[in-house]
Amino acid sequence: MHGDNRNDLRHTWIEAWRKHREEQPLEPLEAQIADVVALHSEYHALLEAPEQETLEQEWTALRGETNPFLHMGLHLALYEQLTTNRPTGIRALHQALVTRRGDRHAAEHAMIECLAEALWQAQRDNRPPDEAAYLAKLKKL
Repeated sequence: MHGDNRNDLRHTWIEAWRKHREEQPLEPLEAQIADVVALHSEYHALLEAPEQETLEQEWTALRGETNPFLHMGLHLALYEQLTTNRPTGIRALHQALVTRRGDRHAAEHAMIECLAEALWQAQRDNRPPDEAAYLAKLKKL
């Protein structure tokens, strides 16, 4: 996404949301970002605040805070997985979970919790994510 540091990445989210609100043309990734942001009204004020405030803000799990950029980024990662069906079978698991829960967004929140855990374990163990374990956890939802 347009940069390799936190502020550049956050700017991408802010700019995509601004363009969406102003009904300007969006690049495909910007459209995906705008779709994710649209589902998260609790983050609209943050993305519409003066940019420097948003760029500098910190969220820590130790204080029980959710980093909105991480949360929405996990949604984007899940969408990429669903588009490519990687790991193999994730698309069918998603469809089944959406059907069972009757709410696509709630189903995806459950799935991104599994994704976040898989990524955390991979980072902790200094290894690639375990796709089989990730899929097994998704199947239990």
